[in-house]
Amino acid sequence: MKFATQKTSHPDGELVLVSRDLTTTVPVSDIADTLQDALSKWDICMPLLQARYDALNAGTLENTRPLNELSLTAPLPRAWQWLDGSCFLNHGHLMQKAFHLDPIEDADKYPLMYQGAGDNFSGPTDDVVVARESDGADFEGEFAVITGSVPMGVTPEQARDAIRLVVMLNDISFRALAPREMKTGFGFVQAKGATAFAPIAVTPDELGDNWHQCRVHLTMNIQRNGSLFGCPHGREMHFGFDQLISHAALTRTLHPGTVIGSGTVSNADPDVGQACISELRAKEMITHGAAQTGFLKHGEVIALAATDESGCSIFGDIHQHVKVEQQHV
Repeated sequence: MKFATQKTSHPDGELVLVSRDLTTTVPVSDIADTLQDALSKWDICMPLLQARYDALNAGTLENTRPLNELSLTAPLPRAWQWLDGSCFLNHGHLMQKAFHLDPIEDADKYPLMYQGAGDNFSGPTDDVVVARESDGADFEGEFAVITGSVPMGVTPEQARDAIRLVVMLNDISFRALAPREMKTGFGFVQAKGATAFAPIAVTPDELGDNWHQCRVHLTMNIQRNGSLFGCPHGREMHFGFDQLISHAALTRTLHPGTVIGSGTVSNADPDVGQACISELRAKEMITHGAAQTGFLKHGEVIALAATDESGCSIFGDIHQHVKVEQQHV
């Protein structure tokens, strides 16, 4: 199934089903008002939602609307918990080499993860709002999953059954603020902005063979101001989402609606580019001795899309303009 959330006066919006070809929608408020509502009573809602989804794709429903007529926000505008990993080891290796950092002990055995702010996610066309240009605003293309209820201490095998939906996101980072927070040993607070999500959340079965070992095997295309910035593939994710869920639930339960991210998609092949400015700057530092590419400035445009082998967009597109409140501070 494919889901989206229409913007309303309610902060959680209104849940709709989206046809497989991303052209048509149908309301489901008689089954679940919001995506959080559906996640909280998934076992009850699932058969009803599946039946309506099948009818939507068969073209037998009358109360449908074109997807392009809706104003969409993040599929899950507010989450109980937003946990982000760093699971593409190539990204970490580049950072260590560029900044002459010691390798993080056992980074290939235990996932790196921090807890971010899940109370106010951005929609796919919302502005990237930056307080000051000097904060070093950066984008990060990632995949993520949304879970159902996860008991404490689940194994990765058990965690697979808790994966409800797969999403794509743009995680905003402020690179000038991150070093100080990293040195404290605590998680990011000031160094992270509002995370933006592509409009469509999909159940794993919709990905077919592109969902393998709890990883998203899709190419992510990232554009900066209309030019290709990178097209890395999700297959090189070191830890699967089942492992990330198990890691997060080692000492606590996770509620339905927990979002767990992959970290910046990154590939060892330099020809595919990258999914964040920081990684490009690291490559420049390694090759030229200094970074050459600047961070985001007012008026820039960031676009992300994940496509399958035929070039079809799976999650819809993220297309955001950068708005800097204080441009020369």
